[in-house]
Amino acid sequence: MGMAPIFLLLFIQEDLLLRGISLVVFAVAAITDALDGYYARRYDVESEYGIFMDPLADKFLTFAGFVCLPFLDPTQFPWWAVAVIVFRDLSITGLRIYTKRKNITLQTRKTAKIKTAIQMGYLYVALLFGFLLLFDGAVGRFVLNIYSLDLFFWGMVVVVLITVYSGIEYLFVNRSLFKSSPVS
Repeated sequence: MGMAPIFLLLFIQEDLLLRGISLVVFAVAAITDALDGYYARRYDVESEYGIFMDPLADKFLTFAGFVCLPFLDPTQFPWWAVAVIVFRDLSITGLRIYTKRKNITLQTRKTAKIKTAIQMGYLYVALLFGFLLLFDGAVGRFVLNIYSLDLFFWGMVVVVLITVYSGIEYLFVNRSLFKSSPVS
């Protein structure tokens, strides 16, 4: 969680070196988060705290990444898409808090893990292209040509659809939590 603000602070700089370092910070944060979860499950050292905090750490990092994107190019990375992703993730975090208060551990869905991997992969490629935008000459023109194809926009749409689907799946699978108990 602590690396997300460092990434954000470095990425928003218009300095080639600092933005490059931000990508390293993002990659290290994403990889160590994935390894932490993997080893906790593999060696059966998961805790309720870890089960709650691991997805929260993912969210801080993805929020930081997604918030950067519209500043690169709002036509490729529209604010509405960022808002949908953040809303879904905050909603599921709220559901986690709600179930924790009822002493129910909400297990992370496999679809949510796939969603996070897709988000992280998309973010890294999009952020890398945002880094490459700072280069003069052929590299910068190459990135602008890629942007003109709207590939990142349609990629963002796919990420939003997967994100929304995984949120709906959480709600559907856990719908029994929302049924009110009969009053005696």
